[in-house]
Amino acid sequence: TVLVQPGQGLLQTLCCCLPGLLAYPVACGLLVSLFGVCSTFQINTNGFVAMAQPSAESTYLGKMPAGFGMIAALHGDLDTGDGVGKVYYRQDASPATLRQAAEQINRAFPEDDEPEHAVVVTWVDVASRQHHDHSRGDGLEKQRNSFQLVIASAETTSYAILLYPRKGMQFASTAVGGSSQAMQAGFSKGLVKYLVFSTRQGPYYRITTERETSVRALAEETNSGKRGVWVYEIGTSPYFTSVAPGEVTDLPPDTGLESRVSEEATSKRYPGGGQQVTYSPYEPEEEVYRKEQPHQGPHHGGQFTVHTVQYQPQVVVVDDGDINVDVFSYNSETCANNRNKCSTFADCKDYASGYCCHCRPGYYGNGIQCVSEGKPQRMNGKVNGRVYVGNSPSPVEFNSNDLHSYVVANDGRAYVAISTIPARLGPSLQPLSALGAVIGWAFALEQPGYKNGFSIIGGEFTCQAEVTFLPAQEKLTIKQVFSGIDEHDHLVVSTTLEGRVPEVLRGSTVQIEPYSEIYQYSSNLITSSSTRDYTVSLDDGSAETRTYQWRQTITFQSCPNDEAARAVLPTQMLSVDQVFVMYDSNNELIRYAMSNKIGNTVHHWLCFCPEVENAVHQLCFCPGGQCAAGFTGDGRSCYDIDECREIPLACGEHSVCNNQPGTFRCECNDGYQFASDGHTCIGVDRPVDHCAAGSHDCDITERAHCSYSGGSSYICSCLPGFQGHGRVCQDIDECQSARCHQNAVCYNTQGSFTCQCRPGYYGDGFYCSSGSTEYGPQPVPGQYVPTCDSQGAYEASQCHGSIGHCWCVDRNGLEIPGTRTGPGRGPTVRPAVGPTPRPDVYPLPPGTHLLFAQSGRIEFVPLEGYNMKKTEARTVLHLPEKVIIGVAYDCVEKMVYWTDITSPSISKANLQGGGAIPVIRSDLESPEGIAIDHLGRTLFWTDSMKDRIEVASLDGTKRRVLIDTNLVNPRAIIVDPVNGNMYWADWNRDAPKIETSAMDGTNRRVLVKDDLGLPNGLTYDPQSSQLCWADAGTHMIECMNPVQGDRRKAMGAIQYPFGITSHGKNIYYTDWRRDAVIMVDRQAGTETDVFLPQKQTRLYGITTAYAQCPSGKNYCAVNNGGCTHLCLATPRGRSCLCPNNALGVSCVESEGGRF
Repeated sequence: TVLVQPGQGLLQTLCCCLPGLLAYPVACGLLVSLFGVCSTFQINTNGFVAMAQPSAESTYLGKMPAGFGMIAALHGDLDTGDGVGKVYYRQDASPATLRQAAEQINRAFPEDDEPEHAVVVTWVDVASRQHHDHSRGDGLEKQRNSFQLVIASAETTSYAILLYPRKGMQFASTAVGGSSQAMQAGFSKGLVKYLVFSTRQGPYYRITTERETSVRALAEETNSGKRGVWVYEIGTSPYFTSVAPGEVTDLPPDTGLESRVSEEATSKRYPGGGQQVTYSPYEPEEEVYRKEQPHQGPHHGGQFTVHTVQYQPQVVVVDDGDINVDVFSYNSETCANNRNKCSTFADCKDYASGYCCHCRPGYYGNGIQCVSEGKPQRMNGKVNGRVYVGNSPSPVEFNSNDLHSYVVANDGRAYVAISTIPARLGPSLQPLSALGAVIGWAFALEQPGYKNGFSIIGGEFTCQAEVTFLPAQEKLTIKQVFSGIDEHDHLVVSTTLEGRVPEVLRGSTVQIEPYSEIYQYSSNLITSSSTRDYTVSLDDGSAETRTYQWRQTITFQSCPNDEAARAVLPTQMLSVDQVFVMYDSNNELIRYAMSNKIGNTVHHWLCFCPEVENAVHQLCFCPGGQCAAGFTGDGRSCYDIDECREIPLACGEHSVCNNQPGTFRCECNDGYQFASDGHTCIGVDRPVDHCAAGSHDCDITERAHCSYSGGSSYICSCLPGFQGHGRVCQDIDECQSARCHQNAVCYNTQGSFTCQCRPGYYGDGFYCSSGSTEYGPQPVPGQYVPTCDSQGAYEASQCHGSIGHCWCVDRNGLEIPGTRTGPGRGPTVRPAVGPTPRPDVYPLPPGTHLLFAQSGRIEFVPLEGYNMKKTEARTVLHLPEKVIIGVAYDCVEKMVYWTDITSPSISKANLQGGGAIPVIRSDLESPEGIAIDHLGRTLFWTDSMKDRIEVASLDGTKRRVLIDTNLVNPRAIIVDPVNGNMYWADWNRDAPKIETSAMDGTNRRVLVKDDLGLPNGLTYDPQSSQLCWADAGTHMIECMNPVQGDRRKAMGAIQYPFGITSHGKNIYYTDWRRDAVIMVDRQAGTETDVFLPQKQTRLYGITTAYAQCPSGKNYCAVNNGGCTHLCLATPRGRSCLCPNNALGVSCVESEGGRF
């Protein structure tokens, strides 16, 4: 492997011999293909391989096709001269690489040839040249791309394999001629002769277009059935006239209920025959890519021939078709920007080359995944298989069989159960306790100084094993993919079995002898092997001892930045005993159990002797007649040694010793924690609450607030009405952002402002109208005149002064039966009645909160001012097996409403206590966005499958379709009930847009259609009249005044926003990549805080639950606006509409006018 000289637009020449690119059997070095005849490749740092000497940069940058033969992996104005970006290449004919390339090719082109030679070119951490002059010197702040090109050739055909890993694609355009242009991928033959003395553009094929979205799609979609992998046939002997793309554009289907809301994959043809495929936002587990240190080859001017070296680092590796590069797993960033990638129970630490995560004392794992010491662990998953039994010519096939496992971590005992195994196969799977072996290794009991699997690699890894049964050589492959800990704190595993097993007759039992297995460790790879004996006992009393060999490879992602953490013992021994297996034919259930211990390779641990009666702590050691380390006795009867009693100084100062069978553990006393050596207990610095002590450096209390954030840390933040970083705060002139009504005057004050209606107008300044406005019918003379609150609504409690009676009224002022009391007594207020909530579900406390959806639950984060009180976040509603997308809050009745795509349905619940109440359960397909008009008491929602917007009364009985044309993927929806406006976003990839209309669906128009990517979320701030949206395609938050059209960027460089809400100066949004709620100062355009829920799964909708309803009113707020059914506010007044199912019901419609 050779490193190209760093720089900008530099070339490296490679002489090559690729048999599949030869039209005829000629001398090595002639390259005959789509690109003509050449003897060399020109590898360019600008992201392409040229088939001839490239022309000047100015002639080809930003242009596709180029005037010379080119394979553009990702072509742009790139820079490797900062010491970080590099380009590697090599020729390779090793079997491993060719087999890997063949898997990619055969997946894209079923039944095609296998390659005989390959050239591998890898661009790693290349940056855009436009940022070079602004570098701070270390190159770490730049956005960087990493991608790979493999040119593979068979006897008659050549292929180009292009690989774009997600984490390696950070920018999609470079500066060309003073403007930003999307990077290009594709193939060009260049100029060809035309007539006699002229030339013209030859054939070309474009993979990307002029839009950046087509570049981003490279890492998300495929033409080979593997995300981010693109395969093209680029030459077929003897013609070599065209480029043919791979034939498999579909990705493996998403599992789980969330796939309903995923964006449907579509494809669109572009000029030149290329294809840009849109993609789903759902992110399956990242593949493990690997890059070894390259051989630093010599650099000479002119041509350079690459000679194969003995040590060939594998840029292309064999692992179920994955081709990847390790640098994509951890990048050279710091904890400041990546702390959220660590476990909730881990700390982030910076190193010279980047950061790593480390589990805190009391927890173990790899820092990304941490679990509590001593806590039993549970695993769930699915098992798929195609297994032949004995000499049977037909396999037993099974899909999605349940696997459940339970591990008692304190003694390393693992239990595994697999359901629905047919009787034809079940008995023959009994010897395969190996199905639970890797689980036992992951949580094995540790000898001092040794670590089990989870302590080293966490819960995300892939285990591939091959079982060879002796003597008939039947083979079975087992692949287990562990994808981390889910929202229920269970480890998730997927298992696949394929091959043949020897038959075990029905009714037979199997006993597996204890065995030991050597595990050998390297940076990203673990291997092990063992020979296992088992005895099959038949019904007739006969028994037979059999043997199989076990070879296993575990691949995982480690942190390369902490050398000390990687210094795991290169070899450890797993000892397994007390193995139990059983097949329950009545329930078609197979069970395994085993005890697992990890330690050194010198002393075996205890084995099980069936001829000895054992007490609870009386185990035996058979071979050699001696007890294992940690036990004492005569070799047949062995007893645990209490190291804590016999070795007084087994643990150091400030610690306690905890004896365990065969070993012991040291635990630090309260107030102490383990140092970096893992053994010494050191004192924990006593935290200081600088906010309470007054020793902080925040601005004065009239302008700023100090928030204690744990330890000795605190956060300074400006109070509402002020802006700054918290240490210096300045008054915000709210009058500059049109907070008041257009017919009002704004007066700025320190930290606030006031609004006053102009002469001739009446109202509170936020809403002004000319003349007196009547809301609802006037009382009949002589009747009791009810009292109203400041918002114009009826007071809940009414009293008649002359007779002394009091009673409760509903929202229309009508007396509630049974609430009237006599003179001197107040009305009887009936408490809310509902089921008792779960112990881990909390009613919503007083105050303003953020409500957000996370899979099967709704959670809240209290707000103090505008800041999140993260330590007080709780689950407010638990809805298992639901996927909640949108949430909305009714501030009048303190109810939360949500959309669920699993039912599908719309439901509500009282946040003071109570269960879910269905609102709408019919004629829905994929309800997503949801909004509440708290004044008109109506509910609005979008349906992305039916492509329509609907409204209904809050009980769901009166329902009407408002808009059902020119919608493709409607999602977010919000309403402005005071002004009678409705806003929604449509993330149609071909033409995304944000639209508005009156709340009755009239006066529909497009607000924004340019420079949108994937507008997922909308929010409207009535105080500032600002409509803001979060775009996962442009990675920005933008805002505008819908009337003035003054669009501006509020925040850039965000990752993958979904839901968004606003409160005062702040915007809060949920992010799918970060699994977090992020707070943004809208005026400063900066991220100010991040909340990471304890459950690290995808977050969906978010809304603000106000302590009191926002000020304002509309014509529907009193007596339903005089409408018989639906009252919908409009900018001019209100419309009375009938529901779609109003046949035979007396209903009067009156659209658009004032009542």
